Amino acid sequence: MPRHRTRYTLFLTRTGGRSLGLELTPLAVGLLFLFLGGLLGLGAYLGYKAASLRPLERRLEALSEEARRLSLALEEERRKNGALSQKARETEEELRKLKEAIEELRRRAGLPPKSVRPARLEPQGGPGLPPGEEPGWAFLKEEVLGLRRELEGVQPALERTLAREAARPRGLPLPYFREVSSHFGLRKNPFGRGSEFHDGLDFSAPYGAPVRATAPGVVVRAGWMGAYGLAVQVDHGYGYQTLYGHLSRLEVRPGERVQRGQVLGRVGSTGRSTGPHLHYTVFQGGVAVDPSAYIKE
Repeated sequence: MPRHRTRYTLFLTRTGGRSLGLELTPLAVGLLFLFLGGLLGLGAYLGYKAASLRPLERRLEALSEEARRLSLALEEERRKNGALSQKARETEEELRKLKEAIEELRRRAGLPPKSVRPARLEPQGGPGLPPGEEPGWAFLKEEVLGLRRELEGVQPALERTLAREAARPRGLPLPYFREVSSHFGLRKNPFGRGSEFHDGLDFSAPYGAPVRATAPGVVVRAGWMGAYGLAVQVDHGYGYQTLYGHLSRLEVRPGERVQRGQVLGRVGSTGRSTGPHLHYTVFQGGVAVDPSAYIKE
C-alpha cells in the first residue's frame, strides 16, 4: 500500500474573490513557525530594552533640563555682575562637569545626545527660580550640589540596567558560520526512528573553527557533558546561561571569567554527533529557550 506524505493546506480568502490554497510540508510549516517565533522574540526584546531604559531616560531628561535652567541663571548672574568671582567660577566649572557627566550617562544608555546649554537668556534670573528672588551665587551653588546628588543617584540604576543588558547573550557563537543545520524544538531523531526534542541550534562549521562566548560571564562547566561531548557552559548572571557542545578542544577552565567574543573552544564532533558542528543552547532561568531570538546583534 503506498505511503502518503503529510501535507498541510493554507487557505487565503478575499471577500468577493477566489480562495487561494497553498500546500505546505511539515518542514515548511515548522520553518514558518520558527520565523514567526524569531520575529516575536525580537519584538519582545526591543520592547523589554525600551521599557528598562524608559525610567532612566525620563530622569536624565529631567537632569538635562535642570542643568539648562542653572546655565541660564549663571548667564544672567554673569550679565548682572560683569566679572565672575572665584565662587562663581567654581560653580560654573562644577556645572560644566555635570553637563559632561549627564551626556556620558546618556551615551552609555544608548540615548541620543541632548544639549543642556541655554538657548537664550531670560530676564529675572531665568526660568524656574522663585518669583522675586535673586539667584545669587550661594543659591546657585546649592542648586548645583543638589543636581550632583541626584545624578549620583541615577548612575547606580544605569549601571544595573547596563549590566543586565550586557548579560543577555547576543550574536553568533561562530561569527563566520551562520548555517543552521538543526533548529530548536521537535525534530527527527538523527540516530534512529521517531522524533526528539532539540534544546538548541546546531551550526555547521569546519573542524577546529573557534567558538566564541556570546556574553561576558563565568565558566561553570568545561569538560565532558554526556551527549554534548566536550562542552563549555557559561553563567552570564541575571538568569542567563549558554552551552557550547561537541567541541574538539577546550580553551577555558571552570571558574574562569570570560568576555564576549573570547574563544571558549574549537568545533568538533564529540558526544552524540554525526559530524563537525557546534551545538548552542541558551538557558533563561534554568530553562532552555530558542536561541534564534538571541543570535541577532
